[in-house]
Amino acid sequence: MQIRGIIPPVATPMQANEDLDIPRLKWFLDHLIAAGVHGVFVLGTNSECYALDEREKQEVIATAVAHVNKRVPVFAGTGAETTREAIRLTKMAEREGVDGISVITPYFIQPTQSELVDHYRRLAEQTALPLILYSNPFHCGGVRIEPETVARLAEVPNIVAIKDSSGDLQNTMECIRLVPEHFAVLMGRDTLIFSALQLGAKGAVPATANIVPALAVEIYEAFQRGDLAASLQAQRKLNPVRLSLSLGTAPGGVKAALQLLGRSLGPCRSPVGPLPPDKLQKMRGYLQQAGLL
Repeated sequence: MQIRGIIPPVATPMQANEDLDIPRLKWFLDHLIAAGVHGVFVLGTNSECYALDEREKQEVIATAVAHVNKRVPVFAGTGAETTREAIRLTKMAEREGVDGISVITPYFIQPTQSELVDHYRRLAEQTALPLILYSNPFHCGGVRIEPETVARLAEVPNIVAIKDSSGDLQNTMECIRLVPEHFAVLMGRDTLIFSALQLGAKGAVPATANIVPALAVEIYEAFQRGDLAASLQAQRKLNPVRLSLSLGTAPGGVKAALQLLGRSLGPCRSPVGPLPPDKLQKMRGYLQQAGLL
């Protein structure tokens, strides 16, 4: 499988009582695919994976696989605090028919690089699915997968990519330099997609692609057709949208922006609450800067 392009970490729709909203999830998947995304990624951090129990995770995965119906690849987050739990979630996702898995580093403990190598190798041995490493030090106690560790793990046949959310372009560049050509480095910091593509990244997994999927896709597609000016222009237009997300407790900013744009996915699960009026007004200003309101 060639992993490339814009793959949104799909926000999980909720009803007013914070139950899953499966019909809205189907609608939202159609909306993203119609905008030209190159894959969808359910149960990421932006998808409130931490807030869903295993039955709900299975329902989201099964819904996505069946409804997308091979129009684009479906990836599922199966990261967990222990290797044993991550293996169990991975096997469930494989049974449900996903095209690949994304596995974030453990987010409470702080494993060493050697422990991370063991964690991911054992996971890869238990599945035939393509595995995408996910390094997000901001949300994982500062733990990141170092470039040298990425290179070691890239030797495992079914470890095929990494989502790098470090926000450190030097880190991204080192990953690209050290891995083989077939291995995909994906940018996880929305404001750096254009820069990462210039360095050799194969695509991005941006939260803002939930809000403005066509704009995120344009950054990638314009770059691929050699129109660097259009790609950079799209990146500059996207940046205010990304900056607005810091106004709320993640991933509340994404749902707040969607609500302002008339595409509500409902609330986040408590304790993540809605944006207060003053911050909602600031978000409105950011979306106006991006030409969305």
